[in-house]
Amino acid sequence: MTARFTPALFAHAEAVLGLLLQFDHPADAVVSRYFREHRALGHADRAFVAETVFAVLRRGRSIEARCAGKLSHRNRLLVALALRGWSQRDLAPVLKASEVDWLAAAKGMAEGDLSPAVRCDLPDWLYARLEARFGADETAELAAALNQPAPLDLRVNTLKMDREALLAGLAADGIAAKPGVLSPLAVRLAGKPALARHPLFLAGAFEVQDEGSQLLGYLLDPKRGEMVVDFCAGAGGKTLLLGALMRNTGRLYAFDVSDKRLAKLKPRLARSGLSNVHPARIEHERDTKIKRLAGKADRVLVDAPCSGLGTLRRNPDLKWRQSEASVAELAEKQAAILSAAAKLARPGGRVVYATCSLLREENEAVVAAFLAAHPDFALLPASGVLARHGIAFEGDMLNLLPHRQPTDGFFASILERRS
Repeated sequence: MTARFTPALFAHAEAVLGLLLQFDHPADAVVSRYFREHRALGHADRAFVAETVFAVLRRGRSIEARCAGKLSHRNRLLVALALRGWSQRDLAPVLKASEVDWLAAAKGMAEGDLSPAVRCDLPDWLYARLEARFGADETAELAAALNQPAPLDLRVNTLKMDREALLAGLAADGIAAKPGVLSPLAVRLAGKPALARHPLFLAGAFEVQDEGSQLLGYLLDPKRGEMVVDFCAGAGGKTLLLGALMRNTGRLYAFDVSDKRLAKLKPRLARSGLSNVHPARIEHERDTKIKRLAGKADRVLVDAPCSGLGTLRRNPDLKWRQSEASVAELAEKQAAILSAAAKLARPGGRVVYATCSLLREENEAVVAAFLAAHPDFALLPASGVLARHGIAFEGDMLNLLPHRQPTDGFFASILERRS
């Protein structure tokens, strides 16, 4: 425990959990807003509150089962802390004498008393899909990995410095870090230090970006002077990566339907030193801004809106906020977006379709349907493209899973326009 555990700190965790369990807004946004409204909370206190409430979201079903019907926010938090290894002595500042035996029984409940979906802390529909794909044993491994907090990864901005220089600069400030194992640009931190005011961050030397996400840029493989489109740019993390890979040459369009997301790109763009990026809001995938580029783009990245189920380490609320119906709606939207984006590619051009989903209906099924409807496109094996950058990966499509690779869950396929 790094924060001083007090009843007041526990009360903050209770308050945040109450807001989260309404599932009205994304968990990270709820937590960030709460911290803005309670600025007296220090870094360690905020870390305790965030980690504890996210533990409840991760282990939601098994915690509920262990609570044995006593489903108060307080009880959920106590069980979550006990499962994280806190002893009754650790919990003494808040644990009541009447709760001692109950908490011991909750913590000691045998895993075998829980159903597989509950043990994995997954909704039944999601467990069924994963178990059908991976089998029970590997689904349990995947779920265990998804229930761990994600590490903090950085991407070095090669317009400002190389990876070795970034590692040296972090080490000089006492920040423990090591090179990533997949992306040549990745740096993994040993902890989660506050970086927003770090001189290297302010100078644009790095961005926070999961190592798996960085591989999408290498799949797209943009060249100097090309015309490249980031079709669903969002806040621009991948846009900045593409601009750096292009060595700040050519023309890079960053399209998104959200002004709010694109606004977040502006300060990042200013820090990055890039001048080849052209952000633009679009109304939809058939916007006239897009039609003007039909058949002209060398590279198109489609990081499609998706369920986000590959990011449960960071966004554990998504498994409780998504449903079979929402996934079906997303799959229809993904197919429409991919079809529209593909029109931008010139003959010989490349489209990379990507999601951070674990589900075939958002991934392989969307690609298969697209290829069936577009005979002028063909699948380009991902392994060969990554090998040219010294990245070892087997498979025609990129499938990153956190129990196999040290990343979030990502899917990507390369679609090359032949004519």
